[in-house]
Amino acid sequence: MLPAFFSLQSPMTRSEQTFFTHTLPQGLRIICAPGQTDVVYLGIAVDAGTRHEQPAESGMAHFTEHMSFKGTQRRSARQVISCLEGVGGELNAFTGKEETVYYCTSLRQHVARAIDLLLDIVLDSTYPQDEMNREAEVVIDEIESYRDQPSELIFDDFESLVFPGHPLGRNILGNADTLRAFRSEDMQRFARRLYHPDRMVLYVLGDVKPEHVVRLAERALARYELTPTVERLQCSHEGTPVSLCEHGIVTRQKGTHQAHVVIGTQSFGGNDPRHLHMFFLSNMLGGPAMSSRLNLALRERNGLVYTVESGNVTYTDCGLWTIYYGCDDKDRMRCRRLVAHELERLTQHALPQRTLDAARRQVKGQIGISYDNFESVAIGMAKRYLHYGTTLSRKEFFERLDALTPEDLLATAQSVFAPDRLLTLEYTK
Repeated sequence: MLPAFFSLQSPMTRSEQTFFTHTLPQGLRIICAPGQTDVVYLGIAVDAGTRHEQPAESGMAHFTEHMSFKGTQRRSARQVISCLEGVGGELNAFTGKEETVYYCTSLRQHVARAIDLLLDIVLDSTYPQDEMNREAEVVIDEIESYRDQPSELIFDDFESLVFPGHPLGRNILGNADTLRAFRSEDMQRFARRLYHPDRMVLYVLGDVKPEHVVRLAERALARYELTPTVERLQCSHEGTPVSLCEHGIVTRQKGTHQAHVVIGTQSFGGNDPRHLHMFFLSNMLGGPAMSSRLNLALRERNGLVYTVESGNVTYTDCGLWTIYYGCDDKDRMRCRRLVAHELERLTQHALPQRTLDAARRQVKGQIGISYDNFESVAIGMAKRYLHYGTTLSRKEFFERLDALTPEDLLATAQSVFAPDRLLTLEYTK
């Protein structure tokens, strides 16, 4: 079990608590959690995502992630790749709407190498123009690959409708024209603004002493000259408030064999306790279990879809709730009615206590099993600490689940699932 969060003041001392946090003078926050094997999961989460881009920088956060592997002042691109792979480790990264995460796995004896490499690529990458020119084509191929997957592309289009004119509605990958126009100095300015230790969390999950992690980070950080905080913040862009989206049905002809449909709306941010209600309701509706309400209604009873799922994405100040399914074009209306019926059930009557208890047991089981994915647990810990300055143990999460009441869920369902709040996007033949 992942234990409860505990924040320690420097100098660090051990206690019965097993989460350790520490902040270096440069602003880098460190969080460590215990592990039981020789494998260590670690990385750096950076508070730099799509919503931090200026309008002319669309795609820059993701492009910077790619280019961070293309060489630093001390390492060539080949040396970056081989630094951990040469000892059997792995290094990768991903970009989201609110963060970029560089993550790796290594054996315990190579943690010093991993921390040195991670800080090198986030603080001292060179972003050479010739590499940018080549890598832009790689990202453009990635963009084009999504165009061949309507079940993926529809979510980007849907987000642009739900967050109109807002950075959260922009495609993470950007577009071909902008990517080809970026210069090395553009990326360097972006990195100077956002890639700074006080916007980063170094996280470690493994059998490594926290004091050792702190010493390794201190030693690695001492190599770099960092831009003063005041100078950076003057040119920082943190995005704009989210406004409500329109509701209704948008249909776009895509010439696909199937119709692809997303129904949803804005939901709640991570500081709003109702985001847990949405997670719970979404799991009941279309979570991973075959017994989810939408899977039973659309697939098992009527054979209308192969896949139907519901998801809830939580950002710091808002969220995005969606239902997705693919069906024959002739079945679009019928599927839409069935979905509306399931949503209506949740808004008309409070869940019977017995139904709530059963759904709660299911969620707890899913969460318990997910804790065997140590990399996912480590990244989740880092993202939460990056954005909220805290973390959440499994025990604490279960306590919050136990506190849910039928009245809580009814009120949330009524505020989100009301027909005049829902937006539907359909891809048709």
